[in-house]
Amino acid sequence: MTQHVGYDARFPTGANARTGVNELNRLVRDQRAACPGQHVKMMGYSLGAAVVHTWVTENWQTFDNVNAVLIADPKRQGPPGANGSGEPFGGVIGFPLAGTDRFFGNVPVKTVCNWDYICDASADPTQYPKAHMENYPSDWDGNHHSDNANEMWFNGAWHPANW
Repeated sequence: MTQHVGYDARFPTGANARTGVNELNRLVRDQRAACPGQHVKMMGYSLGAAVVHTWVTENWQTFDNVNAVLIADPKRQGPPGANGSGEPFGGVIGFPLAGTDRFFGNVPVKTVCNWDYICDASADPTQYPKAHMENYPSDWDGNHHSDNANEMWFNGAWHPANW
């Protein structure tokens, strides 16, 4: 079953991200209450990736049998490349978007960043928003991603879990 997390994604603010994290937390808890032990796969693009990233960072110790796919994550911590836009602009945008990290505890996480300034501050900023909108398939299907993958797709190459 696919659930969409409700929050205002039009404006990348810390308050909107926090609303998304809280809503994702509610959805996961409701799902676990209805179907204990069932696997949960989370996917997010851009601000949605930051929401999932934050949720995993905050909840990895209390949930098992979950994984995440983060596409154009502004909280992505490099290398390769540079940190995501949560590093230089996160302080302006506010918590929980401020800062970057790559700590996900024991949750398998796959990240995807493709020549995009949002997830790699060393990318060409003049290509934003075109690269951010066009460098990713519009038909992402979470079922195509392994439930236990710890890897990163970065600018045309796969990198293993020890990135």
